[in-house]
Amino acid sequence: MTQYNNETQTQKYEFISGQHGGYYRHDFIDHAYLYNLYFPPEAVFTRFKDQIHDIVLNYPVAQDALAGLIGSLVHHPPERIVVGNGAAELIKIVSSHIARKLIVPVPSFNEYANAAPTGRAVEYALEFPSFHLDVNKFAAEAIRVEADVAVVVTPNNPTSMVVPKSDLVRLAQKLANHDCMLIVDESFIDFVHDPEQATLENEIEHCPNIAIFKSMSKAYGICGLRIGYMLTANSVFAEAVRNGVHIWNINGFAEEFLRLLPDYRQEFIDSCKQVRKDRDKMYENLSVVKGLTVYKPDANFVFCRLPDHAHSAPEVTQRLFIEHNMYIKHCQGKTLPDSDRYIRIASRTQTENRKLVAALVDIIDSKKAEIS
Repeated sequence: MTQYNNETQTQKYEFISGQHGGYYRHDFIDHAYLYNLYFPPEAVFTRFKDQIHDIVLNYPVAQDALAGLIGSLVHHPPERIVVGNGAAELIKIVSSHIARKLIVPVPSFNEYANAAPTGRAVEYALEFPSFHLDVNKFAAEAIRVEADVAVVVTPNNPTSMVVPKSDLVRLAQKLANHDCMLIVDESFIDFVHDPEQATLENEIEHCPNIAIFKSMSKAYGICGLRIGYMLTANSVFAEAVRNGVHIWNINGFAEEFLRLLPDYRQEFIDSCKQVRKDRDKMYENLSVVKGLTVYKPDANFVFCRLPDHAHSAPEVTQRLFIEHNMYIKHCQGKTLPDSDRYIRIASRTQTENRKLVAALVDIIDSKKAEIS
């Protein structure tokens, strides 16, 4: 095992754990952020270089043209689409300015609740310990608290579990009679085994109270370009969100990427297949770690509960970084019972995943040795 200077690594860990990006500058293996390692192909970067003067020197296009570019990818008319500077921009608009009362199952992506003003977000606990969403109970609670926006992330973050399409359609129908929009965040949907069957993109015409949110950073591996979009057949809701974005909210590099993307559709499909293959192998390897509870993943990361005899999740995360130069996410601070026992591991290449599993076993077993 490579030996790292503990004092330096400890200082680096304390710095990194307070950051929200820029990890590539600090020379460690990132099993924390969730993106596709196999896309975009190098040809996309070559085409960026060929166009760099025009991209930098000129204003990008505005919302109507951007919506058309996304529309050509998802086969929907541009009036159904709002393009954001990452999905985070759209989440902020809905949670902060549109929703009067928002409800979201937890644990989940924190930003929906965090972006809402105090008292306007309700957290609904997922079934424990399965973390499955009972849509009947969730709908009943949304109606009880008079929510006008309900959010479901599928596959969910951090649990990596998909919610069946039929359940989501049923949920939307239950909420429709109570003037409640259902936001379905499909940022990780391309990593499920049959994305075309899992997505609600073809259901929105029949369910006008559904809005699909998608961060393109995850599936397309373009975190630095900041592109997200909303898709809905609800013209009133679409216009309300559209009114919240400013005229040039997407930069020229992001625009150029959207123009290039149709030329690389097969490469994208192949990249997602490789991500699934790597993730499934990591799940298989983690599943044989004694005492570790491993939830079957649908996204490009794996959610685990540490054995009772192991260090806490924050301690394991810190030791992985200090001793092995690997960074994962612990779930302390998430809304779930025993949150300091859970970790989330992003899948990378099979070689890197094997090293991560071996390092995790080393740390878990070292605690067992301390006890005995």
